[in-house]
Formats: sequence, C-alpha cells, structure tokens
Amino acid sequence: MGRAMNDSSASDDTTLSAALEAALVRELMNQWKTVNGSYFRGALRPPLILLTHGSQRLGRWIPDERTIEISRKLVLSTTWGTTVEVLKHEMAHQYVSEVLKESDESAHGPSFRNVCERLGIDGKAAGLPSPRPEEDRIADRIARLLALASSANVHEAEAAMAAAQRLLLKHNIELGQTLAASGRAWKHLGKPSGRISEAERVLSVILSEHFFVEAIWIPVYRPLEGKRRSVLEVCGTEQNLDIAEYVHGYLMGTAERLWNDHKEETRITSNRDRRTFMAGVMTGMNDKLTRESRKHQREGLVWVKDADVVQFFRRRHPYVRHVRHAGERRNEAYALGRERGRSIVIHKGVSATPQNRGRLLPAKRG
Repeated sequence: MGRAMNDSSASDDTTLSAALEAALVRELMNQWKTVNGSYFRGALRPPLILLTHGSQRLGRWIPDERTIEISRKLVLSTTWGTTVEVLKHEMAHQYVSEVLKESDESAHGPSFRNVCERLGIDGKAAGLPSPRPEEDRIADRIARLLALASSANVHEAEAAMAAAQRLLLKHNIELGQTLAASGRAWKHLGKPSGRISEAERVLSVILSEHFFVEAIWIPVYRPLEGKRRSVLEVCGTEQNLDIAEYVHGYLMGTAERLWNDHKEETRITSNRDRRTFMAGVMTGMNDKLTRESRKHQREGLVWVKDADVVQFFRRRHPYVRHVRHAGERRNEAYALGRERGRSIVIHKGVSATPQNRGRLLPAKRG
C-alpha cells in the first residue's frame, strides 16, 4: 500500500547525466538524514529513495518496499524547497507506518494529520501552500498604503513613506481583530547563490524587522548544476510574504540602479566597489526604517510579533545557528551608498495586500 502526493502540473522531463542523477539521489538522501534528525529525532530507518518518471505523483511512500519515490519532474521544474516539503510529507507517512505502526489507517488519517501538525509539515496532497481568500474591504485599504509615497518631491515622499509605515503598523491590529486565523506559509526570495553578500544579509534583516516576516538563509540544492547554494526563506502570512517579496526585489533592483547611477556620475568603469556600495545602500535603508520605528514607539506603538508565525518558523527550523560574517570594507563607496539608501522611498508596485495577526501594545512609560 503506497502513500502518494498527486500533481498534474509538472512539466516535461529534463534529462540529467548519470553523474548528476546519482548526485541528486545522494542529496535527497542527505536531506532525508537532516529531516530525520531535526524533525523525527532519528526515529526513522533509512529507506531506498528513487526518482520516478510521470506526472501523476509528486512523491510516494511504499511500506512493503521501504521506498520513498520522488518525481523527477517535481525536482527539475520547481524549487528545492518544494521538493523538501514533498520529502517531509512522505517521511511523515513513513513515521506513521514504521514508528506508530498504524498500517491500517487511511492515507491522510488522524495520525498522519497529527504528525504533520505537530512538526509543521505540509499535510495537503498538493504539497504547496494554497492561497487564502482576502477580505475585500481590508484589501482595498491596505493596497493604498504603498501608494502614499509617490511624490516627486523628496521631502513630501519622505513624509509619505513615514505615514505609510505608520499606517501599515496601525492597520495590523485591526486586521488581527477582523480576520479569522489565517494560514502561515513560506517563500523563497531571490536566486540561490553560492555567496551571500552583505547587502543581501542586511536586506534579510530589513524584512524581518520591518515587514512582519521571519527570515532565514537556508541551504538548497541545484540539481541541474549538482551544487549546493543558499537562498533566503521568509515565513509569515500569505499577504505579508507577497509584500516581502516585492520589497526584496524592489530594494535589490534599486541598489543596483543607484550603483549604475554612481558609476555614470563619477565616470568610473570598474565594479570593484559594487558590493561595498550596495551594502551601504541597504544599511542606509535600514537606518531610515529603524528611525521611523523609534518614532512609532515614542508615539506608543510597539509591535508584538505574531506568535503563530514565530511558532510556524520554529517548527520549520527547530535548530537555528547564528553565524557572524565579516562585512564589506567601510570606504567612501560604502558611506555614499549608505547616504543614498537613506533616501530610498518604497513606491507602490504590488497587488497583494499585507496582513498580520500580531498585535500592538501601548509603550511602557518610565
């Protein structure tokens, strides 16, 4: 009796060389070991992992053969994060079958659902977060927030940006009271990279501290390259993930544009200081957002993180390591980039609407 995740949207197979295919299976086995240790406390015995053709199943646990099948189309046509979610799903079936020994339970019965809920594993047959309906009235109000910072006048734009930040912050308490409990999800931002720049690291801090998501850099595997990379994962509500995705792309694109403008203005041709300049841009933007946050606190608005998001994040990443990294050199390019970053205004550019069920508390007065 097998346990399968179904899919009808996978694309045509992409051919892998024998070496890449073998490396992919090894990486899936390494990922199985990681999940077994961090989620299942080493309770599972290693199965056979096979790649399969066809688009009918994303994955399947076959108890009699002690085999986990993973769709080759899935691995090659989606992100590594999605593949890992499917692997976790099948490992949950393995746990019910071999540890709980409930072989008579239906494929997605109570024991399986309980395991998935307890460990933060996607228990749906689709394997991916599904969009949730939005409240039109709230959506209309929130969609206008980022439009406030559209003035061509620098001072007006700065004031509008500050107003947009404050409104976004204040609206979260109303959203928490208005909306029923919504799902928590994850999203990978940007392209997987072999080297994470300081600008990207500072941007991840900006998202986690100012845009209501939890952020973490995680390892991923690139099967067509046979290489490991890192990617930024954010966890939060569906709408806040969309906002974070937009802000991530907007700020990375803006930092790149500011660097090109700087090169043109100074007539330099080398990209030697590019990473340093972009790190300064992100630091300057973080300075600006932090300054506005302190104003909000003085006004009595203190953000208390959404406990559901924090819990979801901790279930997905039960063991988090904090590592210090050396930053870019602090030269003139960094200082100039930081100054430019403080003048960035985030303009409207998304159709998604932010929401968060965290709450606001009055600031304590000394």
